[in-house]
Amino acid sequence: MFTIESPLLKATIQAKGAELTSLVHKETGIDHMWSGDPAVWGKHSPILFPIVGSLKDNTYYYQGQAYQLSRHGFARELPFAVETHTADAITFLLKHSAETLKVFPFAFELRLTYTAIDDTLGLTYQVSNPAKEPMYFSIGAHPAFKVPLAPDTAYTDYYLEFDQPETAGRWHLETGGLLASASTPLLDNTNLLPLRKDLFYKDALVLKGLRSTQVTLRSASTAHGLRMDFPGFPFFGIWAAVDADFVCLEPWCGITDSAQTSQQLPEKEGINRLAGGESFRRTCTLQLF
Repeated sequence: MFTIESPLLKATIQAKGAELTSLVHKETGIDHMWSGDPAVWGKHSPILFPIVGSLKDNTYYYQGQAYQLSRHGFARELPFAVETHTADAITFLLKHSAETLKVFPFAFELRLTYTAIDDTLGLTYQVSNPAKEPMYFSIGAHPAFKVPLAPDTAYTDYYLEFDQPETAGRWHLETGGLLASASTPLLDNTNLLPLRKDLFYKDALVLKGLRSTQVTLRSASTAHGLRMDFPGFPFFGIWAAVDADFVCLEPWCGITDSAQTSQQLPEKEGINRLAGGESFRRTCTLQLF
């Protein structure tokens, strides 16, 4: 485990998956991250790479070759190297290997940098293509935050507040984690989404095309919560395991397949094309209060 801290927060990250496991506000003593109880959901904040969600038949095709990847890809299960580490920042690095090339035929360098400044933790995702040919990938975040946060509060006391009024449907996940062909109503010119555990009985809420680039987890019953900024992420997922005491707020640059997919990687919805020698970079921040 590795730690970084600022005067107001302390973050703990493990090398496996470069996964954030704890995020404590020093003044309140509250750890905002889900505990990772394996009986419920044994993760805290996995990185999703080189796909987000599921592939139809767990398969995609590139240049006439079939490749298999399981849900959310392989990066979350692999050990990252520590490239740099200071008191308030750490950068983890994962490179392609003979094993990754069997399922993802691209050279890559994946860096995840955590930076602690005052009451805010920054998470910067950088994908670099060291080859001459273009690469195709998706990437996403999947942090799970503890709900309820404070004693004597209930899950239903909490809500999500977007920074813009939203009219957005929920794209359901069907058999095999594939995206439904149409959405159902969820947000109707509102920036508020009250949390209820039954929201997630049919898997994640998948949102496309939000105007918002910020969402706040808060409650009228406590002064404590957190604010996530996620500019540059075109898809957003909200999820919890059945009846679990957490909520995942998931900004994505990529999305799960639909049943109608061609399974051709360059045609995949939300896919990112990265030219040889170029880098892709996105940052989301978590502000504690």
